[in-house]
Amino acid sequence: MGKFSAYNLPLKGLGVGTHEFEYKLDKQFFVNMESADVHDADLTVGLKVLYNGDFYTLDFHIEGDVVLICDRCLDDLHFPIAADYHLVVKYGEDYNDDNDEVLEIPASDSSLNVAYMIYDTVVLAIPIKHVHPLGKCNRQMSAMLKKHRARANGEDAELENELIDEIDNIDAADNAETPTDPRWNALRKLSDDENISE
Repeated sequence: MGKFSAYNLPLKGLGVGTHEFEYKLDKQFFVNMESADVHDADLTVGLKVLYNGDFYTLDFHIEGDVVLICDRCLDDLHFPIAADYHLVVKYGEDYNDDNDEVLEIPASDSSLNVAYMIYDTVVLAIPIKHVHPLGKCNRQMSAMLKKHRARANGEDAELENELIDEIDNIDAADNAETPTDPRWNALRKLSDDENISE
């Protein structure tokens, strides 16, 4: 059985009228698609197929959310998906997808696999830039990013020191009850030595 055999739509087995199908997408679907962007998913795909005797009208509705990685802070980003896709499928002599809204498939095909149509619809609903809304990013990572931007822009060391103090205060507040791993202390000492030598 293939990875996407569950998404085979038995067109020739459908009678005239409306038929409804539902698919659940999770992490494994995107692993099988070898998607680098989607790390997890909880999506429901509703597919309504209307067959009028000559052609099939496919209406996809996809809803749920996917987990991406934030481009700014690298934390998980839960992104809601609500997407629709409409397609007309008809039988012909050969496979032809020249038209975006009409797909012609060979008369010898008894089914149509819709996995890639679903995947493309989800991926097109995801923005190119994956970032948390303003103020929702990981605070520690945001402070470090600001520090490095200041260094790259040649701004004075005073701003850098303020940002380092801010990170230390965040660390202290977050880890007030948690014992510190001695390896972190060694790294902090290296960072302090570097700041002194500059």
